[in-house]
Amino acid sequence: MRVVEFNKMITMLASHATSEPGRQLCLSLVPMHDLVDIDRAQAETEAALSYLFRSGSLSFGDNRDFTDTFRALKIGTSLSTVEFLRLAAFLENIARVKTAGPEDKENPLFDLFDCLYPLTPVSTEIRRVVTGEDMIVPDASPELKRIRRQEELTDDRIHSQLSRMANQTYADYLQDNVITLRDDRYCLPVKAEYKSMVKGIVHDASSTGSTLFIEPASIVELGNELRELQAAEKKEIERILQELSALCAGHYTELKDDQANMTRLDFIFAKASLALDQNATRPIFNREHRIVIRKGRHPFIDKRKVVPIDLSIGETCDMIVVTGPNTGGKTVTLKTVSLLELMGMAGLHIPAGDRSELSLFREIFADIGDEQSIEQNLSTFSAHMTTIVDILRRADKECLCLFDELGSGTDPTEGAALAISILNFMHTRKITTLATTHYAELKIYAMRTAGIVNASCEFDVESLQPTYRLLVGVPGKSNAFAISERLGLPHYIIETAREQMSQETQNFEDVLTELENSRVKAEKAEAEASRIRADLEKREKILADRERQLEEKRTGILNKANQQARDILRDAKETADRAISAVRKSAKGADIDKMEEERTRLREKANKRESRIRTDLNTVKKPHGKGPKPEDLHIGDRVHIFSMGMDGVVSSLPDKQGRLQVRCGILHSEVKIGDIVLVDESTGMTLDGVPVGAAAKGVRGSSVRRAFRNPNAGTGSGSMDFSRSMNISPEINLLGMTTDEAILTLDKYLDDARMSHLDSVRVVHGKGTGALRRAVQEYLRKQSWVKSYRSGDFGEGDAGVTIVNL
Repeated sequence: MRVVEFNKMITMLASHATSEPGRQLCLSLVPMHDLVDIDRAQAETEAALSYLFRSGSLSFGDNRDFTDTFRALKIGTSLSTVEFLRLAAFLENIARVKTAGPEDKENPLFDLFDCLYPLTPVSTEIRRVVTGEDMIVPDASPELKRIRRQEELTDDRIHSQLSRMANQTYADYLQDNVITLRDDRYCLPVKAEYKSMVKGIVHDASSTGSTLFIEPASIVELGNELRELQAAEKKEIERILQELSALCAGHYTELKDDQANMTRLDFIFAKASLALDQNATRPIFNREHRIVIRKGRHPFIDKRKVVPIDLSIGETCDMIVVTGPNTGGKTVTLKTVSLLELMGMAGLHIPAGDRSELSLFREIFADIGDEQSIEQNLSTFSAHMTTIVDILRRADKECLCLFDELGSGTDPTEGAALAISILNFMHTRKITTLATTHYAELKIYAMRTAGIVNASCEFDVESLQPTYRLLVGVPGKSNAFAISERLGLPHYIIETAREQMSQETQNFEDVLTELENSRVKAEKAEAEASRIRADLEKREKILADRERQLEEKRTGILNKANQQARDILRDAKETADRAISAVRKSAKGADIDKMEEERTRLREKANKRESRIRTDLNTVKKPHGKGPKPEDLHIGDRVHIFSMGMDGVVSSLPDKQGRLQVRCGILHSEVKIGDIVLVDESTGMTLDGVPVGAAAKGVRGSSVRRAFRNPNAGTGSGSMDFSRSMNISPEINLLGMTTDEAILTLDKYLDDARMSHLDSVRVVHGKGTGALRRAVQEYLRKQSWVKSYRSGDFGEGDAGVTIVNL
């Protein structure tokens, strides 16, 4: 595993853990060999990654190494204040983590979160008693509170007496008027020559002997009392901490389980954090020795420089032979495949595309040496051969084997023969194998042997640089002649070298060259076809979205109109009923009968108006039939467009899909034939006699408009007119504006243009420095509903304008 740098991957994983136990668990990670265990580990990583995407990071930083703490609790030893503070922080960390746990019991992480015990009463009690390192709250217990109060009083008495002595009684005998502490006893600094003047106990002397630190006899008793109180305080604190330790010891099992679960969660979230950092995905595992890597990336190569590889082995072949020049990426390919396999088997996501597949191998053998950094000699060959012998002895079809520069380090003829023999041995035993080589003989062997596929790492002869692209199915070229010629080696020397090659070898190299050229052309053609296909799909989606949005908007407006009309009529009926009812109460019998007749007449009139409005609205909402027949339409015919509520003139005949162009004032819109109806120029009605457009305004104006009028406005300003359209110019002038002003103006204008169904508009921004043009085109590039845009051609305004297709 060291050869393929799995140890570096584990170190990288450990850096993503947030606690020391989590880091240690990461460093102990090894690949698993049970598919059930692998699937569970992968599911846990996937669930944690989903959490990171949804809610961000989760910290387990207060999960410390509690080995000594748990040992002390187990044997009944009292903990220190520092240990208590760490336990409290740990339990509070658990409480925060537990609240972030999933509610879904099917979530792979549910049990780990569910089995966390915050032990809130324990952490609360610790915080109540311990406030800091070696700090206990004064009222941790009634006894401690009494002792500390007595200490304060005694201390105050000592200081009061000593202050009086220092400033009055013994002022002339002291070096300084200060109170000092020696051996935890309060003293005065007395000049040595006045020792006899201050009766008491000498606790210390200055280095020169000129000052003696004397505890006056009159406060010795108070000093003794203070020492006794301090001893009592210490004893009470020890009792309190012992009691608190017993409380924690009673939850010893829960604390141990908490640390195990927190460590496990930290480890899992470290895997998820690594996957997030590498843009990794969950691989699909199989037992069929099938590896399918899609856009796989080596995790230790800069993400900005790494070239993804696509590789498949185990479906149509069980062996791939990678050829090509040095520094071309062959060794990186082997390390990428083997490292991704080990990562997947260890429960890590892999830096590869979706639907990448890995297989469960019993062992992975690798003979990979950095031959570019060591001198090729017999000792190197012997070292490689020793490794290969061990691989051949132990490998079977349940293993994955990788050989780097197989057969190198010795005579090329013998090395190639050995390499072919070794590969044949692996192939006959159906052992999944990847090998790299320089030898042309191995290319020919792979081409002639079923189940073995050639591959190569692409090399750009023009730039003399490898592209690191893996080309499966294409044998590699050494490119020695081309590289030498590019570097300036005389042509006649190269030709002489060519003559030294056998005709068969030259023909083989020529075939490879032709094959490479064909491949490049095919890739370019495929890329262009993909681009065109994607562009067409994008256009279709834009059109479909636009049609859906228009339909939703039309339906919403009509539904709202129906509801408003019903509300207005209902209010009118209720108002009339209330008015008539009020009058009835004060009217005579004959008058009541007349009012009942009037009331009935008014209700019948309101019902008829409601029926007429509903009929008119339905007329607006639904096109009549399937529209006119294509043969009945002529350029210049007047039509009504139902979806837009506008009249227009036909400017093009319907195509095979039934679409045609209709001009509505300055607007040119593409509509479906089923969305229009022919209008009689003289009457303004359809051929079926239904009023639309301007005629519809006259017919429906008295009912529809009054129905939609705001009853609180008192005027007709609140009415809705379905025939209203926006008068938008197909050109906007941004000259003289700042970039920000121009973009805001353009954004609003394009919204209006889309609502008016303009297909194309002209944006005038001028040439100048080009800053405004770049800002406009950058804005257009980001808008998904912009079909295309281009700078103006000659006669359109050149680079001073941009033509936008909507």
